[in-house]
Amino acid sequence: MKTTQVVEMIHDPRIGPNTKWIQAGIAVNKIFSDDSYDSDILLDPYGIDVDDNQSVVITDYSKHRIVEWSIDTTKEQLLAGGRGKGNQNNQLNYPTDVFIDKKADKLIICDRENRRIMKWPRRHGFYGEVIISMIKCYGITMDANDFIYVSDIEKHEVSRWRIGETQGIVVAGANGPGSQLNQLNSPHYIFVDGYDSVYISDWHNHRVMKWIKDAKEGIIVAGGHGEGTTLHHLSFPEGIYVDHLESVYVVDHLNHRIMRWLRGAIQGSILIGERHPGSQANQLHNPLDISFDRNNNLYVADSNNHRVQKFNVDEKTLE
Repeated sequence: MKTTQVVEMIHDPRIGPNTKWIQAGIAVNKIFSDDSYDSDILLDPYGIDVDDNQSVVITDYSKHRIVEWSIDTTKEQLLAGGRGKGNQNNQLNYPTDVFIDKKADKLIICDRENRRIMKWPRRHGFYGEVIISMIKCYGITMDANDFIYVSDIEKHEVSRWRIGETQGIVVAGANGPGSQLNQLNSPHYIFVDGYDSVYISDWHNHRVMKWIKDAKEGIIVAGGHGEGTTLHHLSFPEGIYVDHLESVYVVDHLNHRIMRWLRGAIQGSILIGERHPGSQANQLHNPLDISFDRNNNLYVADSNNHRVQKFNVDEKTLE
């Protein structure tokens, strides 16, 4: 996940429909070790967020922790969890998403298998605080008014919460699992724009949905033609991002690629990767999330390669 206040969106007017990213990615984290349980090795990175100094906060799913890597360092920093799988307030259990609340200097974490949302200090936090409980979360984000949005993969809905309240408000789905425009089927990652429209990776429906504020049904903005490999299709979409032109950037999970769908387009274009998995600098293997830094560089949680890749924007393609 990504912080989504208006200032955090890709707002650079030079970003256009033909902007590209250099295909040779750079690993942000340490990826070579004789031991996959080396403390500095990621094991299935899921949701990511990038702060203003280009440090990447990473959900290290199978190690039950949140860590931070900077492109110019050789060692990670542990931010939350990392004390084994568990349900104590200093533990996590297969977390799937994280974002940086810059105003409060906190991390908000989807602690999925503990069915809770937690808030941790951004630095030197030994314990977290449960702020939402009894929810099978997957993706989380926050809007400019400090409302938290959460996808619920059991109720097939997205809800909006204010910290401190005990009940959220449904903003998308909640009509049972299905493929109608008023339904979702296992919603995963989410993005909220400056108009409070909610974009959702509708996982089992192989599409990305946009729900305008107070709408009763959504609009398909990417995919929606069933699972497939062509430019019209997605295969279990994951992380999403939206720029100032309302172009949708989506992780096409089982097609091992990152795609961009322009506003109103009936097909997307491939930005990174291809239909086949791989571990080369220009390849991905079951990617899960994306984020951008303040310089428009693209970051990908390349899950099965146990790395986060940085793809620099191609300056020659800026408008």
